[in-house]
Amino acid sequence: MKKKVDILVVGAGPAGMVCAITARRYYPDKDILVIKNVANGCIPCGIPYMFSSLKNPKDNVLGTDALEKSDIKVVVDEAIKIDRQSKIVETKNGDGYVYEKLVLAAGSSPIIPNIPGIDKKGVYPIFKDMDYLNKCVEEIKKSKNVLIIGGGFIGVEFADEISKIAGLNVYLAETLPHLLANSFDEEFSLLVEKRIENRGAKVFLNTKVAEILGGNKVDGVRFENGESLKIDSVILGIGAVPNTKLATAAGLDLRRSKGIWVDEYMRTVDLDIFAVGDCAGKRDFYTRRTTAVMLASTATAEARVAGANLYQLKVVRENKGTIAIYSTYVDGLVLGSAGLTETSAKKEGFEIIVGNTEGMDKHPKALPGANRIKVKLIFSKASGILMGGQVSGGISAGEIINIIGMAIQQRVSITELETLQMATHPYLTSAPTMYPVVLAAQDAMGKSV
Repeated sequence: MKKKVDILVVGAGPAGMVCAITARRYYPDKDILVIKNVANGCIPCGIPYMFSSLKNPKDNVLGTDALEKSDIKVVVDEAIKIDRQSKIVETKNGDGYVYEKLVLAAGSSPIIPNIPGIDKKGVYPIFKDMDYLNKCVEEIKKSKNVLIIGGGFIGVEFADEISKIAGLNVYLAETLPHLLANSFDEEFSLLVEKRIENRGAKVFLNTKVAEILGGNKVDGVRFENGESLKIDSVILGIGAVPNTKLATAAGLDLRRSKGIWVDEYMRTVDLDIFAVGDCAGKRDFYTRRTTAVMLASTATAEARVAGANLYQLKVVRENKGTIAIYSTYVDGLVLGSAGLTETSAKKEGFEIIVGNTEGMDKHPKALPGANRIKVKLIFSKASGILMGGQVSGGISAGEIINIIGMAIQQRVSITELETLQMATHPYLTSAPTMYPVVLAAQDAMGKSV
């Protein structure tokens, strides 16, 4: 049976939901339908916190109330084919939807490494399905020894959260020399490594899992160096790959990207089909090369661009690449990163100057709850334009990295940051005489003359 819909969105994660709601604001007379392939979706960034911080893991569900309140229809089904000529999407349940505009927000799937034994019971990839995740939490809490493979953001957050569970031994294996090595320079990675180890977790760096041992169920792992470890649960926190099968089968182009190729307005090679979120290709803010950054913040920004511009280009896109802005929270330590690190900038061949500062996030520092804060800024030596920044400290660091992110997007100069006007308060910020973003810019300025 064929059903007509003006705007069809495939996927109900953050990108799909925001795109549909944005489209409703800009095109109030259009009929909008969202297809979701799991009955109970989840808040992706909240998955690690289902183990301890959330009293009830089910509180991490991503509901569709906001869609329904915006008069957007939702169906649980799976899109399996796109007929671009007839503008029809066919579904697993045998329905067909005739669309005017189609948005692919199909998300991503966890990377499953080619390790012998990876299919054993007790090995848990992280699928964004609440029914699956609730079972994972129940089973892992019964374990004695848990190994997390992958030392990026999700792996680190899992290690932090699961370490809070009494009687559970936690191990974290990373192939790179440091945790969070793709997003932070060494001095920041060392901070998080110390916090994870203080939690009681054992961190293995420069370590690759060669085999998962056991019969039907995992009972250990063997590393490439020949050492083995007794393990009864394994969490795969290696990363994700874009879901592009539906798009490629329809002849949509990936070009040199792993995600679906899109222009600045999230249009694919078919101007009636848009792609947003993890399934869409990403380009680096500085080099315009493809990048594998997958973040809910990036996805929702793309979704707002697409939702506004489905029928006409109403909103001109200013930010034409991803600045890879991250933040995380580990055992009370907040870390944030945006743009290029010192390591990645040098690897790309940029000539840079670096500014650093450390101080307190309240004034005077004896106030309750004061935390030490560390800021590092990376500037182009020739132009003085901000290219990247990193922050560590207390809760305030989470918003300071957003200030840095905005400055990167707007190509703010070192002199503009040095003369930044800010609101300050003893309980809320560093002293106006010692504001860390300003001091880091001044430190860099001193090296440029």
